[in-house]
Amino acid sequence: MNRKRMQRLLAAGLSAALALSLSACGGGETAAQNDNTTAAPSGESTGAAQPADYGNILIAYFTADENTEADAVSSASVTEIGGEEVGRVRAVADMIAAETGGELFSIQTSVEYPEDGGALIDYAAEEQDQNARPELTTHIENLDDYDTIFIGYPNWWADMPMVLYSFFDEYDFAGKTIIPFNVHNGSRFSRTIETIQELEPEATVIEDGFTVSEHDVADAQADVASWLEGLGFKFPLT
Repeated sequence: MNRKRMQRLLAAGLSAALALSLSACGGGETAAQNDNTTAAPSGESTGAAQPADYGNILIAYFTADENTEADAVSSASVTEIGGEEVGRVRAVADMIAAETGGELFSIQTSVEYPEDGGALIDYAAEEQDQNARPELTTHIENLDDYDTIFIGYPNWWADMPMVLYSFFDEYDFAGKTIIPFNVHNGSRFSRTIETIQELEPEATVIEDGFTVSEHDVADAQADVASWLEGLGFKFPLT
């Protein structure tokens, strides 16, 4: 195991231990609140405009399930929603779309990711070691039409998948609002929100993103709605 891989494993382990510690000390908070949302500390702003004016919304997401030759049923990145198998990050994107009316955009690449979970995380580690920039095969043709961009991704080795770096290399989100959401297996956002802020310094990046354990995705709709209300989205939509 090389030194970079060992550093990632240690970082992921520390993040998981911290998450467990926070959950144990959470008092009256529910498990769903601890697992599914990242709230700003009391008295600190989440960065959301008040009153919220998010304009036209695009929900861009990356899920390995839509970037593999495997059937969804055999993919390591899916969950069951309403009796159907769907990519976990796509499932959360669908929930956000149902609440906000935003349009969906699937970030896809020429890479065909392994469907096996172990092989997938090994491949993700190799991409990070190489600082790869996978080629994008889908493109936003009308970015100027959108004011707010939700961006969703899995947490791989305490970072975004490298295809997200390709995505941020391609687009300038200056003047727009970026709202991150992700699916994790213990490491929550790690430093990915800070990374997005560094990659898009002229955008407004909402720090109060939505993060959910991969084991809880199927039951996350109510938490998604609560999180969006906390950001100032008004319901029902008009």
